[in-house]
Amino acid sequence: MDSIPHFLLICSREVKVKDSVITFNNFSFKYISQAEPTLKGINLEIGKGEKVLVCGPSGCGKSTLFNCLNGLIPAFYEGEVEGELTIKGKSFRDYDIFSLSKIAGTVLQDSDGQFIGLTVGEDIAFAMENEMRPLEEMKKRVVEAAEKVGIEGFLDHAPHELSGGQKQRVSLAGVMVDDVEIFLFDEPLANLDPASGKKTIELIDQIHKDTGATVIIIEHRLEDVLYRPVDRVVLMGEGEILMDTTPDVLLSSDALIRNGIREPLYCTALKYAGVEIKEEMHPGSMDTLILSEENKEKVRRWMENIPEDKAKDGRPILLEAKGISFSYPNGKESLKNVDFSIRKGEMMSIVGRNGAGKSTFSKVLCGFEKEKKGLVLLEGKDISSLSIKERAERIGYVMQNPNQMITKPMIRDEVSLGLRLEGKKGEEEIGKKVDKVLKICGLYPFRSWPVSALSFGQKKRVTIADILVMDPDIIILDEPTAGQDFRHYTEIMEFLKELNSYGVTIILITHDMHLMIEYSERAVVFTDGEVVASDNPSAILTDDSLLEKASLKRTSLSDLASLTGIDETLFTRRFISYDRKVRK
Repeated sequence: MDSIPHFLLICSREVKVKDSVITFNNFSFKYISQAEPTLKGINLEIGKGEKVLVCGPSGCGKSTLFNCLNGLIPAFYEGEVEGELTIKGKSFRDYDIFSLSKIAGTVLQDSDGQFIGLTVGEDIAFAMENEMRPLEEMKKRVVEAAEKVGIEGFLDHAPHELSGGQKQRVSLAGVMVDDVEIFLFDEPLANLDPASGKKTIELIDQIHKDTGATVIIIEHRLEDVLYRPVDRVVLMGEGEILMDTTPDVLLSSDALIRNGIREPLYCTALKYAGVEIKEEMHPGSMDTLILSEENKEKVRRWMENIPEDKAKDGRPILLEAKGISFSYPNGKESLKNVDFSIRKGEMMSIVGRNGAGKSTFSKVLCGFEKEKKGLVLLEGKDISSLSIKERAERIGYVMQNPNQMITKPMIRDEVSLGLRLEGKKGEEEIGKKVDKVLKICGLYPFRSWPVSALSFGQKKRVTIADILVMDPDIIILDEPTAGQDFRHYTEIMEFLKELNSYGVTIILITHDMHLMIEYSERAVVFTDGEVVASDNPSAILTDDSLLEKASLKRTSLSDLASLTGIDETLFTRRFISYDRKVRK
């Protein structure tokens, strides 16, 4: 990494904190299994009642910092500590994990991993049951906590029956029953659709105002968190604090881009238009952004000079679904008369709220589930009689978590497996085919490595190679960039774009509106098991009634267009066109 600019160091030193509740003093931590420390010389103070966002690329030390605050270090993760961390004036070493949980409540990224009770009410009451509090007190406090987070109507439901956003609220209620003074949120938006993510940030903001508690949020999706005010942003890199300052100062610098963090879309658009972003413009969010008439005119002129991409609708239809309906054994109708088509060589997104039917539809296409009625046609031929194995040779499916797909310890064996099971090629031919695919996937230098030695993003490429080696017509990817920082997100998506350039048709199931804007030619919107739209991403993201119906949300490009007096759809469409050319 380049050396840190002098002004970043100044910003870190200028932060003044009153009534500190958390103090890192020259704090370093090294896991037992590692040669180098993960956290290096951390100096950080967080005051009572502050709301702080911690961001940084994957592997920068965010999670380790988080685990020091919630007690998992040193209770579960052993290592060497230098310096000191105090919480409410007491060394973190002097807390056990139970006593610390009464001060600092944790809401994990994976809510399912946090549930204990069989019902929502039981789960919220769990901590109080451990303390053997009287039954009437527990009932009263459970209802109070549930009402604060808007989940009071679901107390008798099983947690797994809830949506992703509702699960987040249950986890939060379980923390609130203890009247904690510090709330710790670990990537609260990672598994949520855009509208649910927006509501989560609103809820966190409301709880912060109502309780006066200290709030610390770790999150990749910076723009979404900054939808509501934060006091400070702490930017980390390689185990160190690179910047500790206000959102306005951060976004008027180049620190995010330099350190592999996605900047808000409106900031990118302003820079494309030649606008110099300064602190006095209050760029921390679109709600506070101030643009002079001169800068508004720069944006308008820039937009007017952008040529638009030409449509490619002349390509033949490759796959078509006609009137697909599907119900699970419990009687719930998950797909209702779905009509869908994708053209050869297209790269498109399927979007919609959690539970809208996106993943169920992909399972039907792959043959994992059998449609109740309707037809799936591939190159005009009905494929209903094809087995899962036969369909897999034409339609490949890549799961969100690569670890759930990989079965062999060595990379070459893993990528060879499908061809060997197929039994149609000899070992020499298989070897040549595997080498070719490994080169396309950028994995050839690691061909003799164990899979366990790869990063998450590289494992993702292995699972794509597993599919690609079978020469499928279509690859379906479920949340290909979930939980990835901007650098890894870009690596994965640019790789997929390159595959697409070879003629591979790609379907992306995603909650990520940035991905839809940057890489999709078209988006299909699912709501309650039905297709409610199929259009250019710019048209979808500027249709307010559709956004509400599908739990999507307006992007900051729409807000910037409104601020500058430009048609939102036209501005979004031309931004997408320009941005794609810049990134080629």
